[in-house]
Amino acid sequence: MQILGTIIRAIVRFFQEADILLLGLCVAASVFGIVLINSIVKNFSPAMGGQTSVQTWAMIIGIALFVVFSYIDIDIIADKSRLLFLFSILFISTLLLWGVGEEEVNRGAWLRFGNIGIQPAEIVKVAFIIIIARMITNFKELKTFNSIMSILQISIVFAIIFGFVLIVSQDMGTALVYFGILVIMLFAGGMKLRWFAIGATLITAATPLIWENFLSEKQKNRIIAPFAPELVDPTRQGFLWQSDLSVQAIATGGWRGQGLGSGNLTQTAHAIPAQHTDFIFSVAGEELGFIGCMFVIALLVAIIIRCVQIGLKSNNPLGMLVCLGVAGMLITQTIMNIGMALGITPVIGITLPFFSYGGSSIVTSFAAMGLVSGIKMRPKPVRFRNL
Repeated sequence: MQILGTIIRAIVRFFQEADILLLGLCVAASVFGIVLINSIVKNFSPAMGGQTSVQTWAMIIGIALFVVFSYIDIDIIADKSRLLFLFSILFISTLLLWGVGEEEVNRGAWLRFGNIGIQPAEIVKVAFIIIIARMITNFKELKTFNSIMSILQISIVFAIIFGFVLIVSQDMGTALVYFGILVIMLFAGGMKLRWFAIGATLITAATPLIWENFLSEKQKNRIIAPFAPELVDPTRQGFLWQSDLSVQAIATGGWRGQGLGSGNLTQTAHAIPAQHTDFIFSVAGEELGFIGCMFVIALLVAIIIRCVQIGLKSNNPLGMLVCLGVAGMLITQTIMNIGMALGITPVIGITLPFFSYGGSSIVTSFAAMGLVSGIKMRPKPVRFRNL
């Protein structure tokens, strides 16, 4: 009875103090995504039909993690940032031994356990946000945040994790999300503009080195294709084929769409590859039209705004940075994914948060939202009350 009473009190406290609005927005987006996924797979092979169930279970697990992470004290976790960094490197490094890619090659972005796939780079994003938030907070406590040594330490940590994601998992899309998270968190932390200018200069100078030594020919061509198609895909049947079909699908949807399950392009097997993952936005566009696209964007914008609101209202500098880092993750992914669907950014493989098929993405997103909810639940720690 005592255990039952404890559980009941915890549930009551959750509904009283956690951010139910944020949870509701996340569930609404996920359910909408499941509807779109089901619309695609039901007309294909029976094997693909299981993806709706997988996504539903991933959402249920995600909701459970939202609740669990709402009770996690972010300050305690952040104090173990060195262990989080070590975990991040080791977890991504497992791909060197057991990683598989889209064609089940020896090295890729996924760990496979039977029918279950785990994408380490997705999960590590949450750890990365906490690590950077702790570093910025520590330097601000010491009033050395804008010193060259502090910026150098943050840059080294970022470069190591970014390099592992890019080289080991060969996932350029997710690697760029890490970069977006870093930029937004540094700006939110109060980094002076001169460091952004210096960083942009160094990145520009290093681009030829990265281009020649760390990117495959396929990755290079995907980056070039939207901006100079005549150089890599003059017939538009190669690297631009996928995005061209996506743009066509969205255009044919008009204002109200062709109806769920009735899209001419999205309901044709292999017409738009990865229409249930990277190009789920084109499904919304063709089948639900402009109105459906706006609803997708509105849900994501509402989630982002809620994260920012909680962060700005937080009395905890660390919590504020975590909230804005999570918002940065969503902003970067949303812009990159919708940009791919509209043919204005390179097709480099990135999911649309909460909507795209992918258990790792859904679970990571809900866990991150749980951290944001938890920050809303807790008062300002004693160590930060004089900041």
